[in-house]
Amino acid sequence: MYKYDNYDQQMVDERVLQFRDQTRRFLAGELPEDEFLPLRLQNGLYVQRFAPMLRIAIPYGMVSSRQMRKLAYIARRYDKGYVHFTTRQNLQLNWPRLEEVPEILEELASVQMHAIQTSGNCIRNTTTDQFAGVAYDEIIDPRPWCEIIRQWSTFHPEFAYLPRKFKIAVCGSEQDRAATQVHDIGIHAFLNENNDVRFKILAGGGLGRTPMVGSIIKPSLEPEHLLSYLDAVLRVYNRYGRRDNKYKARIKILIKALTPAVFSKKVEQEWSYLKETEAKLTQQEIDRVQSFFSEPDYPELTNINLTDLALSSESDFQWWLRRNVHPHKKPGFSAVTLTLKATADAPGDASAEQLEAISDLADEFSFGELRVSHEQNLIFADVPQRRLHELWLNLKPLNLATPNQGLLTDMICCPGGDFCALANARSIPLAENIQRRFDDIDFLHDIGELDLNISGCMNACGHHHVGHIGILGVDRKGEEYYQVQVGGASGHDASLGKILGPSFKMDEIPDVIDKILKTYIELRTPEERFIDTCRRVGIQPFKERVYAKAA
Repeated sequence: MYKYDNYDQQMVDERVLQFRDQTRRFLAGELPEDEFLPLRLQNGLYVQRFAPMLRIAIPYGMVSSRQMRKLAYIARRYDKGYVHFTTRQNLQLNWPRLEEVPEILEELASVQMHAIQTSGNCIRNTTTDQFAGVAYDEIIDPRPWCEIIRQWSTFHPEFAYLPRKFKIAVCGSEQDRAATQVHDIGIHAFLNENNDVRFKILAGGGLGRTPMVGSIIKPSLEPEHLLSYLDAVLRVYNRYGRRDNKYKARIKILIKALTPAVFSKKVEQEWSYLKETEAKLTQQEIDRVQSFFSEPDYPELTNINLTDLALSSESDFQWWLRRNVHPHKKPGFSAVTLTLKATADAPGDASAEQLEAISDLADEFSFGELRVSHEQNLIFADVPQRRLHELWLNLKPLNLATPNQGLLTDMICCPGGDFCALANARSIPLAENIQRRFDDIDFLHDIGELDLNISGCMNACGHHHVGHIGILGVDRKGEEYYQVQVGGASGHDASLGKILGPSFKMDEIPDVIDKILKTYIELRTPEERFIDTCRRVGIQPFKERVYAKAA
């Protein structure tokens, strides 16, 4: 992973000093609240329902065990002893005291971390595949390109005050595990017919109030032009994007209004002024960044038969092998997902004790590194297969061996009304109700791959639009209700779910999901996933079952 040089370290240290003085002046009444607002947002600090919320950057989801131990210390010393991992591969503290935030930022800087540009109308943390660099189906390692984008976008003077927040995701594998098609810009790395690296650029995707799937605006881009082309896209958006209405300010609204073809033409025109300037990447710079993502010192191993391993072990381990252990490009290794979705645990939350234990296990089993997925889980990317059972035994007492990755209870879920001032309804207790109702692991495995996503409001932090089953919290005359949709997906075949009908109360949702699942079981063909059945039969059979009146 990328290591700071003296320039990087000086930059984050100076930012800490700057924000410490800004906070002091605000608390002393020397800095008005409206002037402090953009300053705290630039440092990831929100004012939430009960307390400030600090969002900490985890660039492209990579974190070392040393950094994770620091996060555990911060959670225990400055918060309530736990953290929340987000769908941008970041981390949130929900209870920091404003006067202690500069101290937290100083602690973060000591391990090469920060909270810069995790909020505000700027380019946010670039996200990618949680298996980047080890995925069996990887074409190009996206991490160096994410780092190049990070260095370009952080403190970019021209893009510090965009019309709205801006999100970029990069994918370099046959499967899109980064939901690139629902980002402001999605980047797909591939090899052309001459085996040269190229990028396909999509723009105008996004969730929230007006969800859209992105359009291709550049089918093939040479790597040296990546930044100059992104510069051109941002310049066109910065110039033409609406600033009079925040709900119509995202780039997706601009592209829809112009059409993708016209937007692309404007970008090409702008790019013609930029492509041969200093924004053009040199091979030396590409090589410099790529050098930070060299392979760890893998021992020479051979693959073992995981089926034999499963048959010789406990049934829980068999389930875990099937769902949470993933193919690896290196013989004898696997990647392992630790789902933060045990029943009764808030999805995406981890305690300080768990973080410390995970750090120790990362050192012992996975070269001291961890990944964060946009599904709010953690990943050990490099586990020797011969040690999988040993790792599982260590994870069980930590409540981190739940064998549900990619199943119904491995849900994406925003903090909702329990923490967020924008939410219309609570998400966490709804998630627990669903977890408790569908806690039969045999049944979950029979249902198979199913993404259930929950958002507490239209801002869609829980990605409900692209859940195979999506649930949206809505307000009806001061009461919490939940709207249900089916048919969404976030991969290369991204689609937006369709609303079934009128919304439900929280205690009705488990029954609604039960009816949807029973409809799927009745209609599915052998080997057909839930999303496949949805696409084949449409929403009508689900709608009829859910809203059928009792006889």
